[in-house]
Amino acid sequence: MSGGHRPVTAEESASILRLHHVEQWPVGTIATELGRHHDTVERVLAQSGLPVTKQSPRSRLVDPYLPFLQETLAKHPRLRASRLWVMVRERGYVGSKSGFRAVVSRLRPRRHAEAFLRRSVLAGQEGQVDWAHFGKLTIGRAVRDLWLFVLVLSYSRKRYLRFSLRAAMPSFLRGHVESFRFFGAVPRVILYDNLKSAVLEREGDAVRFHPTLLALAGHYRFEPRACAPYRPNEKGRVERAIQDARDNFFAAREFASVADLNVQAMAWCREIARERRVPDQKHKSVEEAFAEDKAAMIALAEDEFPVEECLAVRVGKTPYLRFDKNDYSVPHTHVQRTLQVVATDERVRIVDPEAPEVVLADHPRTFDRDQRVEQDGHLRALVEEKRRAHQSRGFDRLFSVVPTARTMMDMLAERGENLGAATSGLLQLLDRVGAELLERAVAEVVARDRLRLRDVHHEIDRLRYEAGLPPPMSVPVTSDVRALAPVRAHALSSYDRLQSPKGDDDDLTVF
Repeated sequence: MSGGHRPVTAEESASILRLHHVEQWPVGTIATELGRHHDTVERVLAQSGLPVTKQSPRSRLVDPYLPFLQETLAKHPRLRASRLWVMVRERGYVGSKSGFRAVVSRLRPRRHAEAFLRRSVLAGQEGQVDWAHFGKLTIGRAVRDLWLFVLVLSYSRKRYLRFSLRAAMPSFLRGHVESFRFFGAVPRVILYDNLKSAVLEREGDAVRFHPTLLALAGHYRFEPRACAPYRPNEKGRVERAIQDARDNFFAAREFASVADLNVQAMAWCREIARERRVPDQKHKSVEEAFAEDKAAMIALAEDEFPVEECLAVRVGKTPYLRFDKNDYSVPHTHVQRTLQVVATDERVRIVDPEAPEVVLADHPRTFDRDQRVEQDGHLRALVEEKRRAHQSRGFDRLFSVVPTARTMMDMLAERGENLGAATSGLLQLLDRVGAELLERAVAEVVARDRLRLRDVHHEIDRLRYEAGLPPPMSVPVTSDVRALAPVRAHALSSYDRLQSPKGDDDDLTVF
């Protein structure tokens, strides 16, 4: 017998009821015909509420334990079948576990379906807010969740949609502010489910709202209200709006970015959703009912509530600040300090908490990961600073052992020459010939006012020649000690005779 765990379809349920109650087929025959377990057939017949015609009064292993099961389920109607099976095993039950669940299912008390009244609201009175998850997006090397913020007006069903890659408080606030701007007014009451961005704690009817949400409500003068638990009729409007967006807007839609998706969502709200009929007032469209809604809503505040994400971040030794999986450059003068990040979905601004009016960096935001977002000026300033520091260290070393080099540098600076190249060249000569010889050569070129590096080279060669020293080698040819052995030079006059007239060849000495 196969298919014991497949859900029973409506067609199978109808066939089971017809074959048993009309055709008088026994349970076993129906199970064989439909390829179902007999417990499945019995469960369907039991749920129908009609009496089941027993094929025979054959006793079962579980029968002696039925009173115990009924009594236990009457006290604990939600007790799991696995726990009940352990309990009857301890009392001597030796039957299998496979059919036990079906027995428990037939004995378990049925909850009565609860009826809900249809909620009616006045124009301008209420809006409903919720988040919905719309899968994941791959952005470069990052995988991000895609969320939809929805605010729907309960009277007219006009809705606002905004997609975001984060369901955090900044996106929550921005959804409110932009929806109020979209409607041109604010509903008097906004109803929330138990969102973390809205409700911090709840005990019965006592609700503690998030302080940032209360600040937003105070700014726009609306009343936040939490839905009652297990009351789906209270937030049904926003749930239907989410399902409508999922089925009629998002399904099979192509978009280049989240910003592009939001542009399309706004067009859908303005051009398509506005033409829908209001469920409670079929003679009105959403746009017609919204005119009544807006007339009774709260006027917008003159200024908008701030929605930027503000975060204090510590900068390390390198001029980069880590924020949301990426590195953003900062001026090198602010390393190893705590700076303030002010971020939106589009930009990342970095300011100094001690001078918040001064923006140290302004970058486009990326939702990729492990990227470096840089401003050219930050890196150029660091390179220039390092170059100046290196040049300063070179000056200190050179001037300390070759004093006349300071005069040479002053003269080069007056002429606008490249001091870095001159310093580097003199330091190389210092390592090759020593401070004493370089000081004499520099003093000579300064006296002659011939300040090019090749003039210094020529002067060093002259001084070494006069002192009988070999020319300096910038790169050693070999480290073999035999290279230092003295070699006697032979006379070169024999080469001159190569150019003598014929007949003198006999005088040539062959080496």
